[in-house]
Amino acid sequence: MARLIAYSFLMVLYLTNSTVIATKENDQTILKYNCEAKIGISCVWEVFNGIFKTGIITINCCDELLVLGKVCHSALVQKTLEKPKFQNLDRNTIIQKCIDTWNNCLVHLFTITVYLR
Repeated sequence: MARLIAYSFLMVLYLTNSTVIATKENDQTILKYNCEAKIGISCVWEVFNGIFKTGIITINCCDELLVLGKVCHSALVQKTLEKPKFQNLDRNTIIQKCIDTWNNCLVHLFTITVYLR
């Protein structure tokens, strides 16, 4: 019985520390790459709604998202998922939407680049 309690305590401690470490890593990445200054607030909201709600992002905001970079994009989405309001969401679904959003923006960029040539 004592082993079960000790094991449960260690598991809770591990999960808590993992979250804290992930939070610190995302915060460090966001600061290091100055992520929050690389994208306009209107596109922040549009990308947020595109990932968490509608799935729609304009080409202009796709351009800003690509300038932001994949590292910043991922760190900002992860940071959002760490907030209590979003912890009930399916992380795998949101992360997949994050990846899909990035890939769709790349496709738009590639299509425009090929068209302009």
